[in-house]
Amino acid sequence: MFPKGAVFFGDGRFAHFLFVAMNLRELIEQTVVGLGFELVDLEQSPRARVLRLFIDTQAKPGGIDVEDCALVSNQLSRVLMVENIDYDRLEVSSPGLDRPLTRPADFERFAGAEVHLRLRLPVAGRRNFNGVLLGLQDGKLGLRIDGVETTIDLENVDKARLVPKFD
Repeated sequence: MFPKGAVFFGDGRFAHFLFVAMNLRELIEQTVVGLGFELVDLEQSPRARVLRLFIDTQAKPGGIDVEDCALVSNQLSRVLMVENIDYDRLEVSSPGLDRPLTRPADFERFAGAEVHLRLRLPVAGRRNFNGVLLGLQDGKLGLRIDGVETTIDLENVDKARLVPKFD
């Protein structure tokens, strides 16, 4: 059931939960990608047994619409039923205007956009930064903050989101 060489802590129940969660993410991502979309983020609530996923696409101008969410939801419901995954509620939506940046490719795709970063470890005494994303190079994010260009290690980024523009 567990991969060879798996390390367990305590009585193994937490390890089992992590193993199932990792496989669930792979299953969901495979299904979403197979339908022509990108899995931006997956949130799981073990107590409420809610699966909340955010999907996106570059193939369509205007991004994700209700029909896309319904398509993914219907297909995932079937896949989860076949795989005997127990959940109470499945929510599928677009990532929104304040889309999270979760993969290295996101930092390239949204170069030129304003972003909000929350860091794991402070830089110059701060953990939160807003600035214009300049891209990603050699594991470092380029960021322009108040006209000054700086770099931040991608590994130090805890959360990154686009900052919506309202004109």
